Amino acid sequence: MTAAQSKLYSDDVSLIVVLLDTNPFFWAASTSGNLPFSNFLNQVIPFLNSLLLLNQHNQVVLIATGVNSCDYIYDSAEAGGRNSIDAANVAAISSTILNRLENFVTKDARLAKGSDKAAAGGNGISSLLSGSLSIALCYIQRVFRSGARHPEPRVPIDSCIVGPQHSAFLQQASYITGGVYLKPQHLDGLFQYLAAVFASDLQSRSFLRLPKPVGVDFRASCFCHKKTIDMGYVCSVCLSIFCKHQKMCSTCGSDLNQSPPDSTRVSRS
Repeated sequence: MTAAQSKLYSDDVSLIVVLLDTNPFFWAASTSGNLPFSNFLNQVIPFLNSLLLLNQHNQVVLIATGVNSCDYIYDSAEAGGRNSIDAANVAAISSTILNRLENFVTKDARLAKGSDKAAAGGNGISSLLSGSLSIALCYIQRVFRSGARHPEPRVPIDSCIVGPQHSAFLQQASYITGGVYLKPQHLDGLFQYLAAVFASDLQSRSFLRLPKPVGVDFRASCFCHKKTIDMGYVCSVCLSIFCKHQKMCSTCGSDLNQSPPDSTRVSRS
């Protein structure tokens, strides 16, 4: 999730953009675990409502991240303005989010039919996180340019990981932007983690003892399998990284069909 502190009202007013991973392959595997997708939403949606209840001028934007597409799910500014949130319409907001998420998941699954991702059976299929992050940054940039008084251009990326593995990409993103990276130990109390760690505005964070980054993995991930690697091959044109030598760069299409000398293999550790 990304946040931009606002100058429009006071220091504790925030614009929060939340990126929600709806990867069906991940959540299908999690159904047999401790946190099915329905239980996850039962804790995330109250957190979104709590952000609006903390300050009537707060703005919350929810973006769904699928394996084939990304899309806006909810924008509190378009859903009646920032001053309309109260306990009476919390249920309506929750219903709107659930309905739009259901439509998005159905559409994303339809796009997957007949694709290489569907044929792979979900093995190693990652979500379009870079796409949804780009949408979030573009939205915030649009708000910055919306008028003379706009949110302060400061965008820490907070990350909450509910999967079994850590995310090197999100570790690096949170560390570089000054955000919070957290992998909760008890997922049945996810709302408490979200409310205690991620709900605080940027001004308040200077007075709080929030989780600090420990052991950030700065290794790169290969573009072919999305795996963290110590050594890899780099395209000399677009700098894409691969764990094995490729005849053609899958990113820019450059011809790499040459015998790979030892000098082309570089360390990313």
